[in-house]
Amino acid sequence: MALLLVELFAVVTGAAAVGLLVLAVALPPTRGERMMRTLGMFGNTRRHPLDERGPTVDQRLRAAAGGAFDRLGRAVTPPGARVRLVRLLDYAGNPDDRPIDAVVRRRGQLMVAAGLAGALLGAALWGTPGAVLAGPAAAVFGLFIPDLVIYDIGVKRQKDLAKSLPDVLDALVIGVEAGLGLDAAMAQVAGNLSGPMPSEVHRVLQEMKIGIARTDALRSLSARTTVRELQSFVTAVVQAGELGVPIAGVLREHARDQRTKRRQRAEEQAQKVPIKLLFPVLFCLFPVIFVVILGPGVLRLLDTLNR
Repeated sequence: MALLLVELFAVVTGAAAVGLLVLAVALPPTRGERMMRTLGMFGNTRRHPLDERGPTVDQRLRAAAGGAFDRLGRAVTPPGARVRLVRLLDYAGNPDDRPIDAVVRRRGQLMVAAGLAGALLGAALWGTPGAVLAGPAAAVFGLFIPDLVIYDIGVKRQKDLAKSLPDVLDALVIGVEAGLGLDAAMAQVAGNLSGPMPSEVHRVLQEMKIGIARTDALRSLSARTTVRELQSFVTAVVQAGELGVPIAGVLREHARDQRTKRRQRAEEQAQKVPIKLLFPVLFCLFPVIFVVILGPGVLRLLDTLNR
């Protein structure tokens, strides 16, 4: 009875995998794909003589496989998961090599690749039951690998934002007290400094250039970060602009507060060093010291007992 249930589960799993692939291939192209295909017809009217032969078989197979994985990725990425991916990409700084469509496609690719690898490995180790159990589990793991990678990039970038925030605030204070407006000081920061925080300031300026109000652009910056200090700074700047409070005093207070917090974080990390060194010393250094000190005595004791 148990073997029958295992075989039935294997058949159902295989049918589900085949159904997903068929669904990915059979899904009609989206409106964006149809538009890009239409625009591609009017791209270059003067073609090279070699281009008149059209795409090769290899190129056609790659295009078909890419379209199938695109549809599979969209099929296994519901709207809620797509919104979560967009938020994670915002936290990660929206890398140029990882747009949302590429991430969705990679989810489909890794799901299929990990599922096949898990099924083959499970079949090699434990036979049919291993393939039935390892295949779906590996497919689920492969589906969430891009999410984990983007999450890790976002966590590191948010830490870099918190580290570079005091320097950016100091530069803003210097610019504003020198007679520049807030927008001009932000432009100086974006042009003269490098790092994640100046990049965010540059994005705020670009959004303002296309017609978005400064308040809305700053609130979008607050929504793209998990750093509480940056969020509180954005809130203070927005409220100062709405209430007519001089921005120089707000910047000066926040810059002083951020310098104090950075020093406190450094002191906290310094106080953690003895605790972090305790276990390496206990498990790596002390055994060697014991061997060097007690080793000759133990050898002499054994020699004496043997005599």
